[in-house]
Amino acid sequence: MSAAASYADRSVLVTGGQGFIGSWLVERLLDEGARVLVPQRPAPERSRFVLSGLESRCEAMSLDLLDFASLLRVLEEHEVDAVFHLAAHTVVGEADRSPLPAFETNIRGTYNLLEACRMARGKADRHVVIASSAHVYGKQQGLPCPETAPLRPAGPYDVSKACVDMIARCYAVTHDLPIAVTRMSNVYGGGDLNFSRLVPSSVRALVAGNAPVIESDGTPERDYLYVEDAVDAYLAVERSLSERELWGRAWNAGGDTPIAAREVVRTLIGAAGADLEPEIEGRRRSGDGVDARWLDSGEIRSLLGWAPRWAPEAGLQKTYAWYQEHL
Repeated sequence: MSAAASYADRSVLVTGGQGFIGSWLVERLLDEGARVLVPQRPAPERSRFVLSGLESRCEAMSLDLLDFASLLRVLEEHEVDAVFHLAAHTVVGEADRSPLPAFETNIRGTYNLLEACRMARGKADRHVVIASSAHVYGKQQGLPCPETAPLRPAGPYDVSKACVDMIARCYAVTHDLPIAVTRMSNVYGGGDLNFSRLVPSSVRALVAGNAPVIESDGTPERDYLYVEDAVDAYLAVERSLSERELWGRAWNAGGDTPIAAREVVRTLIGAAGADLEPEIEGRRRSGDGVDARWLDSGEIRSLLGWAPRWAPEAGLQKTYAWYQEHL
């Protein structure tokens, strides 16, 4: 079955649909014929959700993840077929300074949603995809990191996502529900307004004609995933839930090849056509204490047929073009 055929006329709830990755996922689902429901939040003026005209194409609704009754009502009244749960407190530095909001939003918001999915009438086979993170792995000795690696989170954000990850798989196993978890590497692309991250902060500096600043020594390595490839992975995982033996799985999705921070920035400088060198402050190695992290995506490749379509150079060039147009 094609992706377009599988989403035609389906009712899909996307929490976090107004956010960076959420806006790209919402757009794809709409293009493939889905009726998309998005919890309404005040959106930044320059958000991609607003700039792409997605507001007028979705059904925006008042929905609070911390309010179990409202979740149950939306799932039942709108006969939701599938849920993509991307809503989260995602700024790592803010979670470090004030962990309670991250724990409340990420953990309580997730178990409220899963319990509502379990209890809601009318759709016993509702597919649920929960966004976890590569951060759940923490420091690992063996790289690339497979799904079977132990979870070793340290900071508040990392711990909250590990809790989300385990709660989701607990619901799948204990209650025999079609739930899966995604663990993605560093996702980048147009519309990310979290300027504490390397790619958007570097692009903002370049659009302004300034040299990007790298707060580390430039050597920390990550694998980077272009946002459209991330959307492909979300859809592949959702479709996998048609097979009962795949319920309760966690799936890695990454670029497989580690890239140092300084090389990412130099690629962006090339996309900008600028004659600049990054300012490497070198105050630390990496913000989360993990100097190297990349994922083994062999399982999603072999079992679900997913693979990244965008090489880092092409994805970073397209990313720069988005910010150049909209910043």
